[in-house]
Amino acid sequence: MSYLVLARKYRPRNFSEMVGQSHVVQALGNALNTGRLHHAYLFTGTRGVGKTTVSRILAKSLNCTGVDGQGGITAEPCGVCDACRDIDSGRFVDYTELDAASNRGVDEIAQLLEQAVYKPVVGRFKVFMIDEVHMLTNTAFNAMLKTLEEPPEYLKFVLATTDPQKVPATVLSRCLQFNLRPMAPETVLEHLVQVLGAENVPAEPQALRLLSRAARGSMRDALSLTDQAIAFGSGRLDEASVRVMLGSVDRSYVFRLLDALARGDGRTVVETSEVLRLNGLSAAATLEEMATVLQRMAVLQTVPDMGRDDDDADPEIAETARLARAMPADETQLLYSMCLHGRGELGLAPDEYAALTMVLLRLLAFKPSQARTSTAPLPSHPPEGQAVTGSAAEPAKKPLAKRPVGPTAEALQVSAPASAPIPTPGKAFLKTPAAIATPEYATELPPNLEKESNTAHVQVIRLEVAIDSVALIALPQEPLRAPVPVRVTDASMPQTSLGDVWSAIVNQLVNAEVVAALTRELALQSELCSQDASLWTLRVERESLSQPAAREKLQAALQTSLSEPALKLAVEIGPVTDTPARRSAAALAERQREAEALIQNDPFVQDMMRDWGAKIVPGSIKSVLS
Repeated sequence: MSYLVLARKYRPRNFSEMVGQSHVVQALGNALNTGRLHHAYLFTGTRGVGKTTVSRILAKSLNCTGVDGQGGITAEPCGVCDACRDIDSGRFVDYTELDAASNRGVDEIAQLLEQAVYKPVVGRFKVFMIDEVHMLTNTAFNAMLKTLEEPPEYLKFVLATTDPQKVPATVLSRCLQFNLRPMAPETVLEHLVQVLGAENVPAEPQALRLLSRAARGSMRDALSLTDQAIAFGSGRLDEASVRVMLGSVDRSYVFRLLDALARGDGRTVVETSEVLRLNGLSAAATLEEMATVLQRMAVLQTVPDMGRDDDDADPEIAETARLARAMPADETQLLYSMCLHGRGELGLAPDEYAALTMVLLRLLAFKPSQARTSTAPLPSHPPEGQAVTGSAAEPAKKPLAKRPVGPTAEALQVSAPASAPIPTPGKAFLKTPAAIATPEYATELPPNLEKESNTAHVQVIRLEVAIDSVALIALPQEPLRAPVPVRVTDASMPQTSLGDVWSAIVNQLVNAEVVAALTRELALQSELCSQDASLWTLRVERESLSQPAAREKLQAALQTSLSEPALKLAVEIGPVTDTPARRSAAALAERQREAEALIQNDPFVQDMMRDWGAKIVPGSIKSVLS
């Protein structure tokens, strides 16, 4: 007798044996029990989740006659009557399965629909099951639309597909659609334990966990892999043999890498990567396993009590929990994102192990803990209901009232304290004293707040002045220091008469949109070195700008603009000092310095810095003058 594979031997025979699809079983069971039967069903889902199995069980439920031959439509087919046994064996004359992948034309559908006019031969209903229905041609779909919409009362359609997006909307609207979900690894693991127990095959729990994860939600794949693992392990399943068969990376390497990354140990990271190379383990599988562990770590960091009781037997859970406690949450999120993007880079490198090493070193180089500056963060808000206190003898202050942060920097009206009115600004026009809704802080000062040296309240003021806006933040009172202006690059340079001529010509060409793209960049980044009657010599620093096409377009623009048809341009490579682009940068830097000086010397700003301990946020002063 030939061997029957596990996927076929343990295929469910009734709805009670279905695993992981309770939502579909409940809907079909209630419809069968109440007699509210639709004429067309569409089952969707990935491979191996039970689409064909559900259609066969539904056909048995519609045609089951019971053990005594007197039964009717039922949600629990007996499995012993002629109809049930014939459908299980594939020889029931009134149950037709059509593979649309190999019978996708209009002729095949026409032959199937010709049988619809005849009543069932031995059963109660005719059932047409079309598998992979999305493979049908448009003409085939159109041919079956009318029969699908109004079939005879004895005919039921059952359609199955892995890609419902390719099924026309006209077909979808005529069917009841049920989506069969991929099965969770825990569900697959429980079913494998039952199957191997019935087969008397010894198996290690960790080996079954590897198989359930490798199945990726497909029960048929899980049973097929189990068949292969039984043959590979000579009748038993152990973790080592299953790991070798699957080619998966041992989680111990993953934990070693994550522990080294958490400690910043670059040597261990590189050495572990070399071990993976020597053992021939997949680089993509390594990053995938790391992403899986990081995802579990992120869940444990956010919700520590999310661990399942039955996971205590898994030795990996304790190690994952330890790493979750050792690694900051922001670093976990960063490593997870880099692992996902790193998998896409493996195919770009000549050696996937070198690419894996670079991804791991990138994870180490961008540790958030190393990237943090020494600047102390702004004080956070106290918890709800907790008072902000100063010295021991000072009464407790009312907690700060938080306000919702909008998508824009919308002004939030605040009440000024009676004992410390906000002075009237000088040159700068204060539109309204407001707390600015920044991503980190959006708070409102209580009306009874008095000016004190140790207050922890935060206030952000927006000044709408001629140049732009500047943000002031009231921090805990410190000794008054001069504000540090935004540092800009010194754009001072010698200016020549040729530079004046060239800048005026280039600005005229750019404003008139005569030059564009690379030609415009050549004009802006070049310096006029000599100006003869018929030959102008330009100098640029980058060789990529001295292309003949760009030079000829600039020459033509100059000939037209200056009315000099004999004018020729020559471009040489070398250092430049006076270019239109550098002159624009110098002018912009000068306007920025004037804007900063205007804000820093404003009386209102100085009063805020002196009386309230405010500081100018670096980079918040922007000049808007052209």
